[in-house]
Amino acid sequence: MQISVAYTQPAQQIWLSLDVPETSTVLQAIERSGILARCPELDLKKNKVGVFGRITQLTAPLADGDRVEIYRPITVDPKTVPQRKITLADDAEDD
Repeated sequence: MQISVAYTQPAQQIWLSLDVPETSTVLQAIERSGILARCPELDLKKNKVGVFGRITQLTAPLADGDRVEIYRPITVDPKTVPQRKITLADDAEDD
């Protein structure tokens, strides 16, 4: 079956398409893709994974056409982003 594995770094997007056996899990697909060797900073004990934007377990089975996604840790609290934009805009107006 055909699936893809995606991981985004600040400077680069990686999207790999590959064939996997019908009984493959998320972990097996990630390992088979070679992305762990390509991105040694990835730690599947820390990085969350998902399929089409939905967090899932490494043991979850895959279906044909699935997109496995490896997520980076959040570095900014999403609730503070709108407030930071307002503050930055106010600072720019003061200049």
